[in-house]
Amino acid sequence: MRFFYSLSVRLYSFAIRLAAISGNRKAGLWIGGRKAQKQIFRTKHTEDKWLWFHVSSLGEFEQGRPLIEYYKSNHAGYKILLTFFSPSGFEIRKNYKEADLVLYLPADTICNARRLVKNFNVKAAFFVKYDFWFNYLHQLKKANIPLYLISGIFRQKQHFFKWYGKWQCRQLRAFTHFFVQNENSATLLKKAGFSNVTISGDTRFDRVVKIANEAKTFKEIEQFIQQKQVYMAGSSWEPDEKFIIDLIKQYPDIKFIIVPHETDEDRIRNLQQQLPCKSSLYTDKNLPDFANNRILIINTIGMLSSLYRYATIAHIGNGFGSGIHNTLEAAVYGVPVIFGPNYHKFQEAKDLIECGGGFSFTDKHQYEQICSKLLNDAAERQKAAEAARNYVSGNSGASSLITDFIKLQ
Repeated sequence: MRFFYSLSVRLYSFAIRLAAISGNRKAGLWIGGRKAQKQIFRTKHTEDKWLWFHVSSLGEFEQGRPLIEYYKSNHAGYKILLTFFSPSGFEIRKNYKEADLVLYLPADTICNARRLVKNFNVKAAFFVKYDFWFNYLHQLKKANIPLYLISGIFRQKQHFFKWYGKWQCRQLRAFTHFFVQNENSATLLKKAGFSNVTISGDTRFDRVVKIANEAKTFKEIEQFIQQKQVYMAGSSWEPDEKFIIDLIKQYPDIKFIIVPHETDEDRIRNLQQQLPCKSSLYTDKNLPDFANNRILIINTIGMLSSLYRYATIAHIGNGFGSGIHNTLEAAVYGVPVIFGPNYHKFQEAKDLIECGGGFSFTDKHQYEQICSKLLNDAAERQKAAEAARNYVSGNSGASSLITDFIKLQ
């Protein structure tokens, strides 16, 4: 079975290579980044003790980050190896200073897995959420290296729990301990025969609390807002913006801040052309009329998590795509969050709806009802804001639970 799995990995890599040749930018980064790093993985790094953190992309990095920074600060004798699967995560965090090496994870072949374990003196490995690579798991187990799953989440529909997924389920035996987000994940693992499970919650709560405590202030943004209500769209996509454009027409006294997921010039220009009135760009913040418009487009990256502090309500993007972006970054400030229908993969979104701090919509009628309630009814808005804030504060602490459990030698 391992042969067929390794073959599928090679076929996947070949498909990405073809996509790169065809001009796909992300595929090109995936291939080129790994090629550039071959020599690093072929070099021995056994003179140091390493903690290896592997994440899929940016969201999983944020879940692993509290632990990386804890061990960096409190265990100076260890170096940190951080690997990414996705270019979208690696390209943004490749200069992350708390890690000693930030690299792409080589394709999950038996040869690559052996090389990494052989050439790094890994004392403990941490995989985040659900990025499972079975050859790497096998080599870690074979070398008796402790392996921990952080902020893990499991669902009944995953192949581990199907009749045809017995081999994949056995590969999970490589994990020394599972730290999972919820009761359902723990139950599924226990039914599959795993007792080494702790319900720790999601480490992202700790991360967003820290971000909020260290949030930047932006004088230009405050001048733009002019003490008015603010509708903020975070990581918005075009389907989100269709709703927002209609809302802008209905609320002439509200300021709108739109933070698109993609910020290339063509994307920003296209957005501006669709808006019903003139907008300002953040990069034009020094122009005299910057604060005079009702709409501000943030055409830079890295600001969103701090910007949410200025929001009256926050529209979390991609709810009509593959799945919503991070709701916790807004909720931590006591900001009610709204989003489209594709939120069911995200436990925190479901929890926010249940506690009254989050709201989902599928059509224009639902959207306008939710916005009307939150923008026009101060009591309802305050109730939702408190629910969002209390939800985040009540679920923080996962990182401390994990680090208290794991004792490094």
